[in-house]
Amino acid sequence: MDMLSKVIRSGTLNSAKGTMAREFERLFASKSRAPFVRTTTSGTASVHTAVAAVDPEPGDEIITTPVTDMGAITPILYQTAVPVFADVDPETCLVTAETLAPRITKRTRAVVVTHLFGNPCDMEPILELARGHGLPVIEDSAQAFFAVYDGKFTGTLGHIGCFSLQQGKHMTTGEGGCVTTGDPKLHRRMTLFTDKAWGYGDPRPDHYFLALNYRMTELQAAVALAQLKKVDHVIQRRRDIAGQWNKELGSMDGIQTPKTTRRATHVYWKYAVRVDPDILQGGSDALGSFLKERGISCAPRYIQKPAFQCEVLRARKTFGKSGFPFTGPYRAGCPDPDYDPRHFPGTMQALSRLLVLPINEKYTAEHAAYISECVLDGVKTLKR
Repeated sequence: MDMLSKVIRSGTLNSAKGTMAREFERLFASKSRAPFVRTTTSGTASVHTAVAAVDPEPGDEIITTPVTDMGAITPILYQTAVPVFADVDPETCLVTAETLAPRITKRTRAVVVTHLFGNPCDMEPILELARGHGLPVIEDSAQAFFAVYDGKFTGTLGHIGCFSLQQGKHMTTGEGGCVTTGDPKLHRRMTLFTDKAWGYGDPRPDHYFLALNYRMTELQAAVALAQLKKVDHVIQRRRDIAGQWNKELGSMDGIQTPKTTRRATHVYWKYAVRVDPDILQGGSDALGSFLKERGISCAPRYIQKPAFQCEVLRARKTFGKSGFPFTGPYRAGCPDPDYDPRHFPGTMQALSRLLVLPINEKYTAEHAAYISECVLDGVKTLKR
Protein backbone atom coordinates (compact mmCIF):
# COMPACT_ATOMS: atom_id res chain seq x y z
CA MET A 1 0.00 0.00 0.00
CA ASP A 2 2.90 2.35 0.67
CA MET A 3 4.05 2.15 -2.94
CA LEU A 4 0.52 2.57 -4.28
CA SER A 5 0.08 5.62 -2.08
CA LYS A 6 3.39 6.97 -3.33
CA VAL A 7 2.21 6.66 -6.92
CA ILE A 8 -1.09 8.37 -6.19
CA ARG A 9 0.58 11.20 -4.28
CA SER A 10 3.02 11.71 -7.15
CA GLY A 11 0.16 12.52 -9.51
CA THR A 12 1.81 10.43 -12.24
CA LEU A 13 -0.04 7.23 -13.18
CA ASN A 14 1.47 6.94 -16.65
CA SER A 15 4.75 5.01 -16.81
CA ALA A 16 6.06 7.12 -19.69
CA LYS A 17 6.95 9.78 -17.11
CA GLY A 18 6.77 7.74 -13.91
CA THR A 19 9.40 5.81 -11.96
CA MET A 20 7.76 2.59 -10.72
CA ALA A 21 7.73 0.73 -14.05
CA ARG A 22 11.37 1.62 -14.70
CA GLU A 23 12.29 0.48 -11.17
CA PHE A 24 10.50 -2.84 -11.66
CA GLU A 25 12.32 -3.32 -14.97
CA ARG A 26 15.64 -2.67 -13.26
CA LEU A 27 14.99 -5.06 -10.37
CA PHE A 28 13.48 -7.78 -12.55
CA ALA A 29 16.50 -7.55 -14.83
CA SER A 30 18.82 -7.90 -11.85
CA LYS A 31 16.95 -10.85 -10.38
CA SER A 32 16.48 -12.72 -13.66
CA ARG A 33 19.97 -11.85 -14.90
CA ALA A 34 18.44 -10.49 -18.11
CA PRO A 35 20.31 -7.45 -19.45
CA PHE A 36 17.11 -5.71 -20.62
CA VAL A 37 13.47 -5.74 -19.45
CA ARG A 38 10.41 -3.89 -20.72
CA THR A 39 7.03 -3.93 -18.99
CA THR A 40 3.77 -4.55 -20.87
CA THR A 41 0.04 -4.62 -20.19
CA SER A 42 -0.42 -8.42 -20.31
CA GLY A 43 1.18 -11.72 -21.21
CA THR A 44 -0.49 -11.52 -24.61
CA ALA A 45 1.03 -8.07 -25.07
CA SER A 46 4.41 -9.54 -24.15
CA VAL A 47 4.17 -12.19 -26.86
CA HIS A 48 2.91 -9.58 -29.33
CA THR A 49 5.84 -7.34 -28.46
CA ALA A 50 8.28 -10.22 -28.96
CA VAL A 51 6.80 -11.21 -32.32
CA ALA A 52 6.80 -7.58 -33.45
CA ALA A 53 10.47 -7.33 -32.49
CA VAL A 54 11.48 -10.10 -34.90
CA ASP A 55 9.39 -8.22 -37.52
CA PRO A 56 8.06 -10.98 -39.79
CA GLU A 57 7.09 -10.24 -43.36
CA PRO A 58 3.45 -10.87 -44.32
CA GLY A 59 2.95 -14.60 -44.81
CA ASP A 60 6.06 -15.63 -42.88
CA GLU A 61 5.69 -18.55 -40.49
CA ILE A 62 6.27 -18.72 -36.76
CA ILE A 63 6.40 -22.13 -35.12
CA THR A 64 4.73 -22.60 -31.77
CA THR A 65 2.94 -25.18 -29.62
CA PRO A 66 -0.71 -26.24 -29.98
CA VAL A 67 -0.97 -26.66 -26.19
CA THR A 68 -1.18 -23.05 -25.07
CA ASP A 69 -3.51 -20.14 -24.48
CA MET A 70 -4.85 -18.41 -27.59
CA GLY A 71 -3.30 -15.21 -26.28
CA ALA A 72 0.08 -16.64 -27.26
CA ILE A 73 -1.06 -17.32 -30.84
CA THR A 74 -3.16 -14.34 -31.94
CA PRO A 75 -0.13 -11.99 -31.77
CA ILE A 76 1.40 -14.04 -34.59
CA LEU A 77 -1.65 -13.34 -36.74
CA TYR A 78 -1.76 -9.67 -35.80
CA GLN A 79 1.81 -9.34 -37.08
CA THR A 80 0.63 -10.87 -40.37
CA ALA A 81 2.46 -14.18 -39.86
CA VAL A 82 1.06 -17.71 -40.02
CA PRO A 83 1.12 -19.93 -36.92
CA VAL A 84 2.72 -23.30 -37.62
CA PHE A 85 2.41 -25.91 -34.90
CA ALA A 86 4.93 -28.47 -33.70
CA ASP A 87 3.80 -31.62 -31.93
CA VAL A 88 4.60 -32.08 -28.24
CA ASP A 89 6.13 -34.79 -26.12
CA PRO A 90 3.08 -36.64 -24.72
CA GLU A 91 4.68 -36.97 -21.28
CA THR A 92 5.57 -33.29 -20.79
CA CYS A 93 3.29 -31.48 -23.28
CA LEU A 94 6.39 -29.54 -24.38
CA VAL A 95 7.77 -28.97 -27.86
CA THR A 96 11.18 -30.50 -28.51
CA ALA A 97 13.92 -30.08 -31.06
CA GLU A 98 12.68 -33.30 -32.68
CA THR A 99 9.13 -32.00 -33.08
CA LEU A 100 10.20 -28.51 -34.17
CA ALA A 101 12.67 -29.58 -36.87
CA PRO A 102 10.15 -30.98 -39.40
CA ARG A 103 8.13 -27.74 -39.24
CA ILE A 104 10.96 -25.44 -40.35
CA THR A 105 10.59 -24.12 -43.90
CA LYS A 106 12.11 -21.34 -45.95
CA ARG A 107 9.35 -19.05 -44.63
CA THR A 108 10.03 -19.74 -40.93
CA ARG A 109 10.86 -16.49 -39.14
CA ALA A 110 11.00 -17.51 -35.46
CA VAL A 111 10.31 -20.28 -32.96
CA VAL A 112 8.16 -19.84 -29.84
CA VAL A 113 8.64 -22.35 -27.02
CA THR A 114 6.26 -22.50 -24.06
CA HIS A 115 7.49 -23.64 -20.64
CA LEU A 116 4.14 -25.20 -19.78
CA PHE A 117 2.94 -25.48 -16.17
CA GLY A 118 6.33 -24.20 -14.93
CA ASN A 119 8.45 -26.97 -16.50
CA PRO A 120 11.21 -25.70 -18.86
CA CYS A 121 11.52 -27.08 -22.37
CA ASP A 122 14.76 -28.93 -23.13
CA MET A 123 16.41 -25.80 -24.46
CA GLU A 124 19.93 -26.86 -25.43
CA PRO A 125 18.92 -28.92 -28.50
CA ILE A 126 16.21 -26.39 -29.39
CA LEU A 127 18.71 -23.53 -29.38
CA GLU A 128 21.19 -25.59 -31.39
CA LEU A 129 18.50 -26.32 -33.97
CA ALA A 130 17.51 -22.66 -34.16
CA ARG A 131 21.11 -21.50 -34.53
CA GLY A 132 21.57 -23.89 -37.42
CA HIS A 133 18.70 -22.21 -39.25
CA GLY A 134 19.43 -18.64 -38.11
CA LEU A 135 16.13 -18.39 -36.23
CA PRO A 136 15.40 -16.33 -33.11
CA VAL A 137 13.83 -18.21 -30.18
CA ILE A 138 11.05 -16.61 -28.14
CA GLU A 139 10.41 -18.15 -24.73
CA ASP A 140 6.88 -17.99 -23.39
CA SER A 141 7.67 -18.06 -19.68
CA ALA A 142 4.25 -16.88 -18.51
CA GLN A 143 3.89 -19.98 -16.32
CA ALA A 144 7.56 -20.40 -15.43
CA PHE A 145 8.81 -17.46 -13.37
CA PHE A 146 12.39 -18.18 -12.27
CA ALA A 147 12.37 -21.79 -13.37
CA VAL A 148 15.95 -22.85 -14.04
CA TYR A 149 17.40 -24.74 -16.98
CA ASP A 150 21.10 -25.59 -16.95
CA GLY A 151 21.81 -22.88 -14.38
CA LYS A 152 19.92 -20.10 -16.18
CA PHE A 153 16.43 -18.72 -15.68
CA THR A 154 13.81 -19.35 -18.32
CA GLY A 155 13.23 -16.25 -20.36
CA THR A 156 16.97 -15.61 -20.63
CA LEU A 157 17.97 -18.67 -22.69
CA GLY A 158 16.58 -17.61 -26.05
CA HIS A 159 16.52 -14.24 -27.76
CA ILE A 160 13.38 -12.91 -26.02
CA GLY A 161 11.50 -14.00 -22.90
CA CYS A 162 7.81 -13.26 -22.33
CA PHE A 163 6.15 -13.12 -18.90
CA SER A 164 2.58 -12.69 -17.68
CA LEU A 165 1.43 -11.00 -14.48
CA GLN A 166 -2.16 -12.18 -14.85
CA GLN A 167 -3.98 -13.10 -11.65
CA GLY A 168 -3.17 -16.79 -11.58
CA LYS A 169 0.57 -16.51 -12.13
CA HIS A 170 3.44 -16.73 -9.59
CA MET A 171 3.53 -12.94 -9.63
CA THR A 172 0.47 -10.86 -10.39
CA THR A 173 -0.76 -7.34 -10.96
CA GLY A 174 -4.18 -8.60 -12.09
CA GLU A 175 -3.09 -8.12 -15.68
CA GLY A 176 0.38 -7.18 -16.82
CA GLY A 177 3.60 -8.61 -18.18
CA CYS A 178 7.13 -7.96 -19.33
CA VAL A 179 9.67 -9.01 -21.92
CA THR A 180 13.36 -9.75 -21.46
CA THR A 181 16.28 -9.84 -23.87
CA GLY A 182 20.03 -9.69 -24.01
CA ASP A 183 20.04 -7.91 -27.37
CA PRO A 184 20.04 -4.08 -27.23
CA LYS A 185 18.52 -3.83 -30.72
CA LEU A 186 15.61 -6.09 -29.77
CA HIS A 187 15.19 -4.13 -26.55
CA ARG A 188 15.02 -0.87 -28.47
CA ARG A 189 12.48 -2.33 -30.88
CA MET A 190 10.32 -3.70 -28.05
CA THR A 191 10.51 -0.47 -26.06
CA LEU A 192 9.32 1.45 -29.09
CA PHE A 193 6.59 -1.07 -29.94
CA THR A 194 5.02 -0.80 -26.49
CA ASP A 195 4.81 2.98 -26.83
CA LYS A 196 3.42 3.63 -30.32
CA ALA A 197 6.99 3.61 -31.71
CA TRP A 198 7.54 7.12 -30.40
CA GLY A 199 11.21 7.73 -29.72
CA TYR A 200 11.12 9.29 -26.27
CA GLY A 201 14.46 10.97 -25.58
CA ASP A 202 15.62 10.89 -29.20
CA PRO A 203 17.00 14.12 -30.70
CA ARG A 204 14.18 14.19 -33.28
CA PRO A 205 11.53 11.71 -32.09
CA ASP A 206 8.83 10.42 -34.40
CA HIS A 207 6.43 7.48 -34.69
CA TYR A 208 8.92 5.28 -36.50
CA PHE A 209 6.72 2.31 -37.43
CA LEU A 210 3.29 0.76 -36.84
CA ALA A 211 2.97 0.04 -33.13
CA LEU A 212 0.60 -0.04 -30.18
CA ASN A 213 0.33 1.31 -26.64
CA TYR A 214 1.20 -1.55 -24.28
CA ARG A 215 2.52 0.59 -21.42
CA MET A 216 2.12 -0.79 -17.91
CA THR A 217 0.64 1.76 -15.50
CA GLU A 218 2.54 3.05 -12.50
CA LEU A 219 -0.08 1.49 -10.20
CA GLN A 220 0.48 -1.95 -11.76
CA ALA A 221 4.23 -1.47 -11.49
CA ALA A 222 3.96 -0.64 -7.80
CA VAL A 223 2.11 -3.91 -7.23
CA ALA A 224 4.66 -5.76 -9.37
CA LEU A 225 7.49 -4.45 -7.20
CA ALA A 226 5.77 -5.79 -4.08
CA GLN A 227 5.17 -9.12 -5.80
CA LEU A 228 8.80 -9.42 -6.80
CA LYS A 229 9.82 -9.32 -3.14
CA LYS A 230 7.83 -12.45 -2.30
CA VAL A 231 8.12 -14.51 -5.49
CA ASP A 232 10.90 -16.74 -4.09
CA HIS A 233 8.61 -17.75 -1.21
CA VAL A 234 5.74 -18.40 -3.65
CA ILE A 235 7.89 -20.66 -5.81
CA GLN A 236 9.39 -22.56 -2.88
CA ARG A 237 5.98 -23.22 -1.30
CA ARG A 238 4.64 -24.57 -4.58
CA ARG A 239 7.69 -26.78 -5.00
CA ASP A 240 7.31 -28.07 -1.45
CA ILE A 241 3.66 -28.98 -2.00
CA ALA A 242 4.45 -30.60 -5.34
CA GLY A 243 7.26 -32.56 -3.72
CA GLN A 244 4.80 -33.89 -1.14
CA TRP A 245 2.38 -34.94 -3.88
CA ASN A 246 5.17 -36.53 -5.93
CA LYS A 247 5.95 -38.81 -2.98
CA GLU A 248 2.34 -39.60 -2.15
CA LEU A 249 1.11 -40.16 -5.70
CA GLY A 250 4.23 -41.30 -7.49
CA SER A 251 3.77 -45.04 -6.91
CA MET A 252 0.09 -45.24 -7.85
CA ASP A 253 -0.91 -47.31 -10.89
CA GLY A 254 -2.93 -45.32 -13.38
CA ILE A 255 -1.46 -41.86 -12.87
CA GLN A 256 1.91 -40.35 -13.66
CA THR A 257 3.16 -37.38 -11.66
CA PRO A 258 4.65 -34.38 -13.53
CA LYS A 259 7.87 -35.12 -15.37
CA THR A 260 10.60 -32.50 -14.99
CA THR A 261 12.94 -31.76 -17.88
CA ARG A 262 16.51 -32.92 -17.35
CA ARG A 263 18.84 -30.28 -15.90
CA ALA A 264 15.82 -28.16 -14.98
CA THR A 265 13.75 -27.12 -11.99
CA HIS A 266 9.95 -27.14 -12.13
CA VAL A 267 8.13 -24.18 -10.50
CA TYR A 268 4.61 -25.64 -10.69
CA TRP A 269 2.23 -23.03 -12.00
CA LYS A 270 -0.13 -26.00 -11.96
CA TYR A 271 0.32 -29.64 -11.01
CA ALA A 272 -0.43 -31.69 -14.14
CA VAL A 273 -0.74 -35.48 -13.91
CA ARG A 274 -1.25 -38.02 -16.69
CA VAL A 275 -4.09 -40.47 -16.29
CA ASP A 276 -3.97 -43.88 -18.01
CA PRO A 277 -7.47 -44.80 -19.28
CA ASP A 278 -6.41 -48.43 -19.66
CA ILE A 279 -6.00 -48.62 -15.88
CA LEU A 280 -8.53 -46.06 -14.62
CA GLN A 281 -11.98 -46.41 -16.10
CA GLY A 282 -13.03 -43.17 -17.77
CA GLY A 283 -9.51 -41.73 -17.64
CA SER A 284 -8.88 -38.09 -16.81
CA ASP A 285 -12.51 -37.04 -17.28
CA ALA A 286 -13.74 -39.57 -14.72
CA LEU A 287 -11.02 -38.77 -12.21
CA GLY A 288 -11.66 -35.06 -12.71
CA SER A 289 -15.38 -35.53 -12.03
CA PHE A 290 -14.57 -37.53 -8.91
CA LEU A 291 -12.39 -34.70 -7.60
CA LYS A 292 -14.86 -31.94 -8.51
CA GLU A 293 -17.55 -33.71 -6.47
CA ARG A 294 -15.19 -33.30 -3.52
CA GLY A 295 -14.69 -29.59 -4.08
CA ILE A 296 -11.38 -29.77 -5.95
CA SER A 297 -11.31 -27.46 -8.97
CA CYS A 298 -9.36 -29.39 -11.58
CA ALA A 299 -9.15 -29.31 -15.37
CA PRO A 300 -9.25 -32.52 -17.42
CA ARG A 301 -7.35 -31.99 -20.69
CA TYR A 302 -6.22 -28.46 -19.57
CA ILE A 303 -7.56 -27.03 -22.84
CA GLN A 304 -10.54 -28.65 -24.53
CA LYS A 305 -8.80 -28.92 -27.89
CA PRO A 306 -5.45 -28.04 -29.44
CA ALA A 307 -5.13 -24.49 -30.72
CA PHE A 308 -5.24 -25.46 -34.38
CA GLN A 309 -8.77 -26.83 -33.93
CA CYS A 310 -10.13 -23.51 -32.62
CA GLU A 311 -12.47 -21.70 -35.00
CA VAL A 312 -10.28 -18.63 -35.48
CA LEU A 313 -7.63 -20.84 -37.10
CA ARG A 314 -9.79 -23.63 -38.47
CA ALA A 315 -12.09 -21.22 -40.34
CA ARG A 316 -9.45 -18.52 -40.95
CA LYS A 317 -11.56 -15.89 -39.14
CA THR A 318 -8.94 -13.16 -39.05
CA PHE A 319 -9.25 -9.85 -40.92
CA GLY A 320 -12.76 -9.42 -42.30
CA LYS A 321 -13.47 -12.19 -44.76
CA SER A 322 -10.01 -12.07 -46.32
CA GLY A 323 -8.52 -15.14 -44.64
CA PHE A 324 -5.29 -13.11 -44.43
CA PRO A 325 -2.46 -13.95 -43.68
CA PHE A 326 -3.29 -17.53 -44.71
CA THR A 327 -4.39 -16.39 -48.16
CA GLY A 328 -3.29 -13.81 -50.69
CA PRO A 329 -0.19 -13.08 -52.77
CA TYR A 330 2.18 -13.26 -49.81
CA ARG A 331 1.46 -16.99 -49.49
CA ALA A 332 1.66 -17.74 -53.20
CA GLY A 333 3.34 -21.10 -53.73
CA CYS A 334 3.26 -21.97 -50.01
CA PRO A 335 1.26 -24.96 -48.81
CA ASP A 336 -1.41 -24.48 -46.17
CA PRO A 337 -0.09 -25.03 -42.64
CA ASP A 338 -0.69 -28.54 -41.38
CA TYR A 339 -3.52 -28.48 -38.84
CA ASP A 340 -4.53 -32.14 -39.27
CA PRO A 341 -4.87 -33.71 -35.79
CA ARG A 342 -3.67 -37.04 -37.20
CA HIS A 343 -0.24 -35.47 -37.61
CA PHE A 344 -0.06 -34.47 -33.92
CA PRO A 345 -0.14 -37.81 -32.09
CA GLY A 346 1.79 -36.49 -29.08
CA THR A 347 -0.58 -33.55 -28.66
CA MET A 348 -3.75 -35.61 -28.97
CA GLN A 349 -2.50 -38.25 -26.53
CA ALA A 350 -1.19 -35.65 -24.09
CA LEU A 351 -4.48 -33.75 -23.90
CA SER A 352 -6.60 -36.90 -23.67
CA ARG A 353 -4.70 -38.05 -20.58
CA LEU A 354 -3.98 -34.74 -18.88
CA LEU A 355 -5.53 -33.74 -15.56
CA VAL A 356 -4.46 -30.38 -14.15
CA LEU A 357 -4.70 -30.03 -10.38
CA PRO A 358 -4.74 -26.65 -8.63
CA ILE A 359 -1.76 -25.65 -6.56
CA ASN A 360 -1.25 -22.53 -4.50
CA GLU A 361 1.40 -21.22 -2.15
CA LYS A 362 -1.37 -20.54 0.39
CA TYR A 363 -2.21 -24.23 0.74
CA THR A 364 -1.70 -25.55 4.24
CA ALA A 365 -0.48 -29.08 4.90
CA GLU A 366 -4.13 -30.01 5.44
CA HIS A 367 -5.16 -28.61 2.04
CA ALA A 368 -2.39 -30.52 0.28
CA ALA A 369 -3.15 -33.72 2.17
CA TYR A 370 -6.86 -33.50 1.33
CA ILE A 371 -6.16 -33.19 -2.39
CA SER A 372 -3.72 -36.11 -2.46
CA GLU A 373 -6.08 -38.26 -0.39
CA CYS A 374 -8.93 -37.54 -2.80
CA VAL A 375 -6.73 -38.39 -5.79
CA LEU A 376 -5.77 -41.68 -4.15
CA ASP A 377 -9.42 -42.44 -3.39
CA GLY A 378 -10.35 -41.67 -6.97
CA VAL A 379 -7.64 -43.96 -8.31
CA LYS A 380 -8.85 -46.81 -6.09
CA THR A 381 -12.47 -46.23 -7.09
CA LEU A 382 -11.82 -46.10 -10.85
CA LYS A 383 -9.20 -48.81 -11.12
CA ARG A 384 -10.28 -51.50 -13.54
